[in-house]
Amino acid sequence: MKNRIQKVQKWAVLYIFVIMAVSCKSTKISSDGTVDENMSAKAVIRNHYYSHLNFKTLSGRIKVDYSDGHGSQGVNVSIRMEKDKAIWLSAPLGVVKAFITPKRVSFYNKLDNEYFDGDFSYLSKLLGTDIDFEKIQSLLLGEALVDLRDDKYAVAIKDGNYELKPQKVADLLKTLFVVEPQNFKMASQLLAQPLKNRMLAIEYKNYQKISNWVLPNHIQITTMEGDKTNNIDIQYRNMEFNRALNFNYNIPNGYKQIVLK
Repeated sequence: MKNRIQKVQKWAVLYIFVIMAVSCKSTKISSDGTVDENMSAKAVIRNHYYSHLNFKTLSGRIKVDYSDGHGSQGVNVSIRMEKDKAIWLSAPLGVVKAFITPKRVSFYNKLDNEYFDGDFSYLSKLLGTDIDFEKIQSLLLGEALVDLRDDKYAVAIKDGNYELKPQKVADLLKTLFVVEPQNFKMASQLLAQPLKNRMLAIEYKNYQKISNWVLPNHIQITTMEGDKTNNIDIQYRNMEFNRALNFNYNIPNGYKQIVLK
């Protein structure tokens, strides 16, 4: 059972965590890439939300490399997404396929004739914070995992970026957000639960411009729980917006359901 759970966790991180890109309204706020030392935290946060994207579909390929200290694995994944509704992805030759909605996480593996159908609870455990559809979208778009407008932050200039720290320090969840000044996307973000010895750290190495939209190009993710560390490296390739897409997904008959306890 332990080996099966580890196998499922790898498939889940590799083929589900990979998914997507979306959200709100697109407003052009690109600057010359230099920080404004007089900009308030509220202005940085406002510009960050102006940078959010609005589109119907997104499709392309994503290269994912995953390692957990004991082994590593890499794969190129085809992805189709309808904003806020459905994510479909497929490994080469359809060996593994996944279908994600805001309430459902499902995938099947032809190599082992197995399938999984459930929620985001075990992904939350793996990533060291509560994870849902919206947070995964935000992570993969270069957007804050929490709503920055719900709290008060202090801003500082560090390494050419805007660093946002909550004015009121919480014991259960500690956060740090770094916003780059070119497009006001995330340069990095950190969520930690010290009492549970859990952490999620995300670094955005660079961004790419596709038509009038700005998307991450390369993301490095580190998750820690106790003495266990997972590293996920994501690179976007050949991304396109607003194509007509289908989302065919059916779990083959006779496959054995994976049940995580």
